Amino acid sequence: MSVAMHAGSLRARLLRRLALQSMAGLGVVCVAVYVVIFLTLDQRQNQTLNMKREAVEHLLKEGRGAHDLDSVRHLLNDFLAGHDELTLSVADNSGHIFLPPQRAASADVKVERFPVPLPPDLGGVGTASLAFDQSKDKELLLRLAWTLGFAAVGGSLVLSAAAAFGVRRELAPLRALVRQTAAVRADRLELRLDGRDQVEELQPLIAQTNDLLDRLAIAYRQMESFNADVAHELNNPLSILINSCEFALRRPRSPEELKETLTSNLEELKRIARIVADMLFLANAQRGAQASRDELTELSELFAEVLDYHEAALNDAGLRGVVTGRAQVRVDAALLQRAISNLIGNARRYATPGTDVVVEIEPRAVGEVYIGVSNQGAEIPPEHLPRLFDRFYRVDPSRTGASKNHGLGLSIVAAIARMHGGCALVSSEGGVTRVGFTITSPIAEQR
Repeated sequence: MSVAMHAGSLRARLLRRLALQSMAGLGVVCVAVYVVIFLTLDQRQNQTLNMKREAVEHLLKEGRGAHDLDSVRHLLNDFLAGHDELTLSVADNSGHIFLPPQRAASADVKVERFPVPLPPDLGGVGTASLAFDQSKDKELLLRLAWTLGFAAVGGSLVLSAAAAFGVRRELAPLRALVRQTAAVRADRLELRLDGRDQVEELQPLIAQTNDLLDRLAIAYRQMESFNADVAHELNNPLSILINSCEFALRRPRSPEELKETLTSNLEELKRIARIVADMLFLANAQRGAQASRDELTELSELFAEVLDYHEAALNDAGLRGVVTGRAQVRVDAALLQRAISNLIGNARRYATPGTDVVVEIEPRAVGEVYIGVSNQGAEIPPEHLPRLFDRFYRVDPSRTGASKNHGLGLSIVAAIARMHGGCALVSSEGGVTRVGFTITSPIAEQR
């Protein structure tokens, strides 16, 4: 059994992405703040060391009156008073430390070593080591790191919660759209999706969905009408057969009476068989069946044979059959004969007596030929023209002549046209009705 796979929840994906982006953004900001403060403290330490170095050099240079060790120590100790983060040690030129650090230095110190002038009895020149205690600054940076870390995590949680609320709110129209879609059922095909509150990105999807619903509604109505028509068309002959059989079985019948009953029943069975055969043909055509094009055929000669077949019926109706135009094409001759026969039969029923039923052959663009039948008579109302090729559709709702014509003739014509790569066409104006179709085929010869 196959399992349907999907990309997961859009809401969850948005929340994950927003949470990650929030954490990344706040993390970058926090790192930037930490780096800036770290560099600022480092710069302050360097500036402090440089300033104190200059001060020590200046103090010793200006304080040359101190000629003994105690005087120098007293001078430097007074200088360092109030500077707990600084520690100074001085060694003479032989490396002997005569001024040790005033306090124990921590492990985190930054040391600045530089030469300093000393009294002559101390060698004249020594080396001072000025140490800056970084422990407080590092403690400050550690607290700052923890604070920024908690701020990044907390800010991400707050932003994620706000994003969750915002995403839920922004997806509310989409949920409403889902509810609208769920409300569309077979018994409520008039419903359409309302895109007034939807975002711009969903408008094309809503428009396409509404167009699809329009087509489905039309197809569903056509299917319902088709089912009703099929039931009606098959109900009449079946009812006749049932009634005939029941009547024949009510009392003993002579062989002649039974033969007459069977003959009548056979006509109805043939009618049912024709309906079923036509429906099967249309079903095959709808599934994409194509016409055989192996035979090169002269259409005028082919249609003349069809007119000969209808000659007696046309004469009885006071009509004359005429073929105009010529074209030699590769077609399925049997299918075209069937299509033209249907069109001639249709024209014969509605043509005015004393006029011509004209079979027209008109080569058009390269590879395309128009084939049609025209007759003079009552015009077909414009509202009926778009549905004229629908199955079981009749202009006359009273179904006059339904016992002989079951309403699939023009549908078969349209199907044969599609099988030849063309389409069905109809026009009715000026007292002339023209019903036909186009076919696409390489034209071998036109005359």
